[in-house]
Amino acid sequence: MTSSVETVSPTRVKLTVEVPFDDMSENIANAYKRIASQVTIPGFRKGKVPSAIIDQRVGRGAVLEEAINEALPVAYDSAIQENEIIAVGQPDVEVTEIADGEKVVFTAEVDVRPEFDLPDYSGIAVSVDDAEVNDEKVDEQLDELRKRFGTAVPVERAAADEDVVLLDVEGTLDGERLEEYSATALSYEVGSAGMVSGADEAIRGLSDGESATFTFTPEEGEFSGKEISLKVDVKGVRERSLPDADDEFAQMASEFDTLDELKADLRTRVERMALVEQGMAAREKVLDHLLEVIDFPIPESLVAAQTDEHFQDGHGDDDHKAEVEETTRKSIKTQFILDKIADTEALAVGQEELSQWLVTQAPRYGMTPDQFAQALVEAGQVQMAVADVRRGKALALVLQKAAVTDASGNEVNLSALDEAVEEEMIDELEEELEEEALTQAEIDEAVANDPELQATVDAVMEKAEELREAAEEAADSEK
Repeated sequence: MTSSVETVSPTRVKLTVEVPFDDMSENIANAYKRIASQVTIPGFRKGKVPSAIIDQRVGRGAVLEEAINEALPVAYDSAIQENEIIAVGQPDVEVTEIADGEKVVFTAEVDVRPEFDLPDYSGIAVSVDDAEVNDEKVDEQLDELRKRFGTAVPVERAAADEDVVLLDVEGTLDGERLEEYSATALSYEVGSAGMVSGADEAIRGLSDGESATFTFTPEEGEFSGKEISLKVDVKGVRERSLPDADDEFAQMASEFDTLDELKADLRTRVERMALVEQGMAAREKVLDHLLEVIDFPIPESLVAAQTDEHFQDGHGDDDHKAEVEETTRKSIKTQFILDKIADTEALAVGQEELSQWLVTQAPRYGMTPDQFAQALVEAGQVQMAVADVRRGKALALVLQKAAVTDASGNEVNLSALDEAVEEEMIDELEEELEEEALTQAEIDEAVANDPELQATVDAVMEKAEELREAAEEAADSEK
């Protein structure tokens, strides 16, 4: 097989590939077998029709078409690798010559990652907000914990913020009920902004048996840009009754004996959260810096294809489409930059990293990690997952090299960021297990079905054990 490349534009190339018939012998044999199993010719059993008869009755052209359709994807992939082309999107393929017994020639036009130079990305200077860790934030965490152990007492009055109301909700568009925006016996905390825009204002002040109707316009999704009417019927108002914040509560809600010990632990969590927030802010600013200083053309056909996919259900107006196009263009540029950094740094993705990615991403899709992994395999999206993890590593590497300061001019040490994130994951995992009340047998069965998840859980549990041993050693030293 021979191939050549022609540059159509900075973001598009045209491959010309010549495949000798000798390279297609297996494809042609497979074509005869498939056709023989599909046709019925008197005097011959299905699947046993000789090639000469197929040529006579079906036609040699049909055989060649079948063989070429099988051979082209492999030949295209080989030509891409041979010419070191970083293709994005689907190619436009055209067979330009078929010389039976000699060769097949085809062309493939495809968008490519444009060539560009990377600037020096070590020491990028960014500033983030100060990490505010004060008694007020600790008290907020304590109140959230008290809510978990609180009770809801029915009251005969209008609903106010922090009350829990029982709702029947019905959403309609042009008089037609929308199941996506309808529910019965929905429990909701007034003032939490946990429903659509305008819901809190409509519910606040309603008593049991009263209702209100309001409208809102979704900014994304199937009904983006369309005004939806929402009716809420209040079926009950309950006031939260929280346990007192004292030593007895600390013993009930945690492993600590005193409220002071519990608050000290909550302060540590707040500090970790503040560090994570600083890290996320620095991450975004570093990325914005890269996007600003690196300039190159984006494949417009790729932008158009992804934008059209977003609007394939027909929703949205011109303003929304322009916004999606700009977001898509930024996303593609970000991927190109991070991919090139990953190439430059020769970054690879390990099993543990992919497992951690599965654990963190699965909840966004309402799946367990093993279900999410299986869905990726079935959809042929495993490579997409690997690429996403690799880009994350590239950005993390640039962030590690950045000079990050807070608003007060103090250096922000992000070296502890990974540990802080990992500890947050452990806390979240422990809380999820408590909330779902899973038995150990159920946990073992779920983990056994996914070796990658097993590796991740082992790593998390090993870290948790290290933390517990450290805590025990600290306690012994205090004694």
